[in-house]
Amino acid sequence: MITSLILTAGFFHLSSSELTTYSITDSGGAVPEGGSADWTGQLVDAWTKACGSNAPATVVVPAGTFFVRHVVLVGPCRSSHISVNIAGTIVSPATYTSEEHWIVFMNVSGLTISGGVFDGRGQAIWNCKSLAIMNSNNVRLNSVSLVNSEMFHILIYGSMDVLVTGARISAPDGSPNTDGIHIQESNGVTVLGSNIATGDDCISIGPGSTNVWIESIKCGPGHGISIGSLGSEKVQNGVRNVTAKHVEFVGTDNGFRIKTWAKPSDGFVDHVLFQNATMNNVKNPIIIDQRYCPRKNNCPNQSSGIQISDVVFRDVEGTSATEVAVELYCSSSKPCRDVWLMNINLRSAGVGPTMSCSNVNGGSHGVISPPCCLA
Repeated sequence: MITSLILTAGFFHLSSSELTTYSITDSGGAVPEGGSADWTGQLVDAWTKACGSNAPATVVVPAGTFFVRHVVLVGPCRSSHISVNIAGTIVSPATYTSEEHWIVFMNVSGLTISGGVFDGRGQAIWNCKSLAIMNSNNVRLNSVSLVNSEMFHILIYGSMDVLVTGARISAPDGSPNTDGIHIQESNGVTVLGSNIATGDDCISIGPGSTNVWIESIKCGPGHGISIGSLGSEKVQNGVRNVTAKHVEFVGTDNGFRIKTWAKPSDGFVDHVLFQNATMNNVKNPIIIDQRYCPRKNNCPNQSSGIQISDVVFRDVEGTSATEVAVELYCSSSKPCRDVWLMNINLRSAGVGPTMSCSNVNGGSHGVISPPCCLA
């Protein structure tokens, strides 16, 4: 069994005369060549000192390859801001563990993580989230690279004011549940200028997400940018005020998608803008799917209780890999309200494309191709 290391460093005291930069190699040991040595303890030690500093502090992971087991780095910290600067590669255990996450930052206010590579080595079993930001605020992720996660590459949960810029995320096409970035129960998350190639959603937005801004993203392969799935539980927080713009989708299963379970729920999706996207051979460029029922478990022949309203798809162009380029399939018990298509120009290599609508109210503006089925 692999032991988890959980460190709370809020009460660790350092005198103001001590240094505020802490390298994981400070306690000894040469920088590794192959990543075989276990550096978990050294990472925890550097974090503990930085978190307990009376001044802004920096944790340094130098060039090299560093093997790190499951670890939770916990605040609240005495330091007003901690920077984690990574020049090397951090690698996870290559074998199955029962841990839900690999590296977690929890209850931290004022955190910047910059550079480096997180290698989840998840080719065999994809079931663990790589880098998790939980119950934290004022967090910045700058130019981080994540490869081969065993589940979500980046999880942002229960957090506020999180900015992700210049992320590079990669997992094999077809690797299950390897979402690039998953956002849930969080407010004020921004993702900018990132390149994401995965076996699942490039970016997924789960229950309780509000004020999410996504811009200048390249997505593919993968399952697109998705709100959902939502409605797996009867009582569930909704999603509100989401913008995704200037996105290039390449060979993805979906482009912009909203997905909800076909079962009763009191959740909602509203005030969503999907804008300025290029679709390159995308199977479902625009899709609302309220029929989701994996393995037909607990939801056959039911209707989704998620109310979708105030959704705009604007300035979307490119090619569809399937005949149905736009599918708006909404709940029969709670039809979608105020869904608008504006300046849509989608083509396909074969016959079509076409648009399909069910239980949806809204309208269109500008040039719409394929022909619009909204009233």
